[in-house]
Amino acid sequence: MYKLCLALSCLIFSVQVMAQTNTFIRQEQNLGGGSINIAVSGAEQEEGDVYFDEAEKNEKSGDLNDALTLFGKAAFEYNNSGNFPRYGASLLRLSNIHYLLEHYTEAEQVVLNVALKTYSRFGNRTGQMASYNQLGRIYLAANKLTQSMWFYTQMGILARQSNNNTSYIDSILGIVQVKIKKKEYSLAMKDINRAELFAKNSKISQFKGQIKDARTSIAEKKIFLK
Repeated sequence: MYKLCLALSCLIFSVQVMAQTNTFIRQEQNLGGGSINIAVSGAEQEEGDVYFDEAEKNEKSGDLNDALTLFGKAAFEYNNSGNFPRYGASLLRLSNIHYLLEHYTEAEQVVLNVALKTYSRFGNRTGQMASYNQLGRIYLAANKLTQSMWFYTQMGILARQSNNNTSYIDSILGIVQVKIKKKEYSLAMKDINRAELFAKNSKISQFKGQIKDARTSIAEKKIFLK
């Protein structure tokens, strides 16, 4: 646990240094939000790629503690090389490993204090939405339902502003999970129907399984209550 806390402290410090010494970054804003050109250092970029690939292999094989260490190393190398997109991706994957290990405080802090602040600083809306989604999942698992609802709502607002229909549907289904946990089944069902209709109108089919599972979950819980 000491090593995990130390690694987290190093990541938080690294993003602060990044903000102060970001001469390697040249930002270009557009209406979609978050287009950034970066001068990448080859050696550190390659090191980051190696760590990231190994982390993914360890995650798939169930070696989560090793994956945790390797995603942290990948994030460190990407930050040093100035590869902003891979840096953010590594941070979110690092948070997800903490989430899988049920280290909810650590998972929260990586996103809240490092990933989200970094994405927000450079106006990367896709990264911001991914961060909101991850925080929604973390708080839901930790049974902090008010916080979970807030972040899923923020994700939905940003998705609508960005015309990102997939993320918008994802945010609604996140809110559905919060309402199910709060036993607000009627409200959850309304949101499911809203997500389904929006997906149909947007010709997005990837959420059919989630929508079906959510309906099944509500039906089962209602039967149990009877």
